[in-house]
Amino acid sequence: MLSMLVWAVGLPAADLLIGPVPALPLTAARIAIAAIFLLPLWWISEGSQALRAAHWGKGFLVGGGGLGLGAFMLLLGQAKTNMVTVAVISAAMPVVGIAIEVVLDGRKMSLALVLGVLLSLAGGVMVLRGDGDGLGWGLGALWCFGSIVLYTLGSRMSVSAFPDLTPLGRTTVTLTGAALATSLAAGVNALLGGAGPQWEVLGLQELGALAVFAIGGLAISQVLWIMAIGSLGIAMSSLHINATPFYVMLILFAMGGAWQWTQAFAAAVVGLGVLIAQGILPIGWRRAPEV
Repeated sequence: MLSMLVWAVGLPAADLLIGPVPALPLTAARIAIAAIFLLPLWWISEGSQALRAAHWGKGFLVGGGGLGLGAFMLLLGQAKTNMVTVAVISAAMPVVGIAIEVVLDGRKMSLALVLGVLLSLAGGVMVLRGDGDGLGWGLGALWCFGSIVLYTLGSRMSVSAFPDLTPLGRTTVTLTGAALATSLAAGVNALLGGAGPQWEVLGLQELGALAVFAIGGLAISQVLWIMAIGSLGIAMSSLHINATPFYVMLILFAMGGAWQWTQAFAAAVVGLGVLIAQGILPIGWRRAPEV
């Protein structure tokens, strides 16, 4: 829940940057700042031996192929739609997470899990009625969905590929790999004449938004997310993403926007689904003992 809350903070910040900065250099800058923020924290927390023993090549593959490409596609999708659309399409993550665990881990479905996912999906889609700006579909939605698939796979592999690392180590290794991959891609794009940032319109507000987008919306959020996956698994953790539209609405409300009761109710539905799926709220009727 905390991971999704912090991630949601980065969505409004991204809106300030998507126009002046193209998706590829913005992705590279965001991930690079997140990695630079985490590397010294990991070194201070666990020492230089942990950094030397890490599988950086594997981090490059997992981070670049899953997290880096997924983050790039998310920005492409948000640029063609809006941040609420991104949050709504993210409602597909529990289905993707469960499919991954069924195929790769042999997970068996249960009535509580199915009901929890359905409630979580219903809560995520319910935000449609509370979004006054409307949703953008088409190619932008496809970019968003592809991003969710890659990000879910990359997050799971961040845990499974580095079993000996702590959540902070797993996050730092994969984000550093993603930073290298996206920076290389951005550099090649610039050499080939690709679009670059509009430096003349970038000021302190945009730099602050980039810091929020990178450090809060990625570095801190990803550490919390990897901690959750290591404890709950990707399927159960991903149920929480469907409360993101409510968090976005809270942020916009704090910035002067309107309160949406539909989104508040949707968040409650998502919360109910999470409680049922995790077995905290049992379902079914128990037979009364015979007298």
